[in-house]
Amino acid sequence: MNFVQFIMTNRQQVLDLTLEHITLAGIATLLAALVGIPLGVLITRVPQLSKPVIGAANIIQTIPSLALFGFLLPAPWIGERASRLTILALALYALLPLIRNTYAGIQGVDPAVVEAARAMGLTDRQLLLHVELPLASGIIVAGVRIATVLSIGLATIAAAIGAGGLGEFIFRGLAMVNNQVILAGAVPAALLALAADFLLGTLERRLGLLRSKS
Repeated sequence: MNFVQFIMTNRQQVLDLTLEHITLAGIATLLAALVGIPLGVLITRVPQLSKPVIGAANIIQTIPSLALFGFLLPAPWIGERASRLTILALALYALLPLIRNTYAGIQGVDPAVVEAARAMGLTDRQLLLHVELPLASGIIVAGVRIATVLSIGLATIAAAIGAGGLGEFIFRGLAMVNNQVILAGAVPAALLALAADFLLGTLERRLGLLRSKS
């Protein structure tokens, strides 16, 4: 049985695992954005926190994914369900590009624009919401783009702890020494990553054009 025949024969399972994969990566990226973007904003306001925050996110990136899953397994509540553990681990890995890009985007706003906004009487909150974040949005979306692609790729490892996703085919194929089964997991995962990269890249370019026109 070749790869296409395997996909057609098992199309419902491929679809179910693909949806599981999207759910794991999507929730993890959303959670990382809810934490990482505010942290990126925070370290622009409290510069002395920038090195510890970015350093901690860098350290997380250096931990092998399976090792991180192992560290989180004994945690109360978190390790009780594989899906929760996977989402947390993926969110931790996705923090670095979100924090770094948010910080870089806001820091990269033209100081003259910031000074002009302050001269008009804008508060720090208004400056952030109406000037800095809109101008930095392209760079922030670039961080979301990197985090999303990273989460989709790493989510394949979730199958090692029983969390589902397309990694199930990959691990099953490795155990069976069957390339068709491995490809049934690897190809859809790669296509998901490419699709996410393309869509968010398009949004990033459009935001960049709006920024240049403004």
